[in-house]
Amino acid sequence: MTTSLKLDSYRLLGRSGLRVSPLSLGTMTFGADWGWGADIDESRRMFDLYVDQGGNFVDTSVNYTNGTSERFVGAFMKGKRDRIVVATKFTMAREPGNPNSGGNHRLNIIRSVEDSLRQLDTDRIELLYLHGWDFTTAPDEVMRALDDLVRSGKVVYIGISNTPAWRIAQMQTLADLRGWAPFVALEVEYSLIQRTVEHELLPMAQALGLGVTPWSPLGGGVLTGKYARADLLQQDETGVSGSRKGVNASSGNLTERSLTIAETVRDIASETGATSAQVALAWTLVNPVVASPIIGARTVAQLEDNLDALSVTLSYEQLERLEAASKPEQIFPAVFMSRPMVQGLIFGGAEVTRRM
Repeated sequence: MTTSLKLDSYRLLGRSGLRVSPLSLGTMTFGADWGWGADIDESRRMFDLYVDQGGNFVDTSVNYTNGTSERFVGAFMKGKRDRIVVATKFTMAREPGNPNSGGNHRLNIIRSVEDSLRQLDTDRIELLYLHGWDFTTAPDEVMRALDDLVRSGKVVYIGISNTPAWRIAQMQTLADLRGWAPFVALEVEYSLIQRTVEHELLPMAQALGLGVTPWSPLGGGVLTGKYARADLLQQDETGVSGSRKGVNASSGNLTERSLTIAETVRDIASETGATSAQVALAWTLVNPVVASPIIGARTVAQLEDNLDALSVTLSYEQLERLEAASKPEQIFPAVFMSRPMVQGLIFGGAEVTRRM
C-alpha cells in the first residue's frame, strides 16, 4: 500500500548521498519556443510554488525550448541557488547541419556543459545526464570525459537516459573498474502505459545503484483522462503538427490499450477522491527503485494537482487492478526461465528462497 509523502520528504539518489525530493520539477514546458509551453511569468510561479513547498530537484536540458528552459531556471534560482539540485542533459544537436553539435563524444559533452553553465548562469551542474545513446561513441570516451568534468567541479554527479540496459551496465562496470565517476541516476520513460522498462532497465538500476527518475509518468497526459477514443481517429501520427496530441501519437502513447488503462485509473481516482493524474503518479512511487518521477506542468493549477499526488494512498486491491490493467508481457529469457519445467531443472524440485 502506498503511504503519504511530502515534497520535503527527501530521498537518496541511487548510490549517492545526494538528497532529492520525491517529485522532480520538469521544465521542458518552460518557454513557449516549441509552441505549447508556459511564458516566463507562469514558469516562475510554478518554480516558486515547487521550491516554497520544499522541492529541490529541477530537471532541464541544454536544448529544451531552444535553451529558454535553462535560462529561465537560472534566473529563477537567484538567491536560492544552494537549495536547488539542477539536473540537465547533453546529447541532442543544438546547431542544424553541424554533426558535432550533438552526440556523446567528448567535444560535444564539453561544449554542451559550457552552454548549460552559461544558460543557467551557474558554476556547477549537480546532475548531468547523457540524454540518449548515439550508437557511435565508444563507452570509454564517454565515461572518461564525464569523469574529467566531475573532477573539474563543473559537474557533481552523472546519470544516463534512453540507453539499452546492457550498454549502461557495461559503462557502469567500466567506471567502477577504472575508478571513474559512476552513474547515480537513470532517467527513463515509465508509467502505467510504458512498463517495458521493468524487463531489464529497472532491475539493472536496482542492482547497480541508479536511482530512477521516470519521465512522462502520466503517459504524455493520456493517464489524466484528457483523451477519448474519438481522438484515436483524429490523431496526427507523424507528430508534425507540434501539438501535444501529435507528439503523443508519434510516441505511441495514444492507443486503444492506453485508453483502457486510463479508464482503470479514472475509476480508482473516483474511489479515492483523487484525480487521475494523482493516481498515476502515486503508482510510480510504489516501486522502490523509483527515486523521483519528473512532473512537467504547463500551468500552476496542473502543478498543484500533480504535487497533491504525494498525499494519495492506494490500497493493495487498487494496486492489483492497476497491475492487471497494465502488466507488460514477459520477454525472453524471463518467459522461458519462469516455466515450471525449467524451474524444476534448476532447483531440482526443492523450495529455494530467491534473492531477486
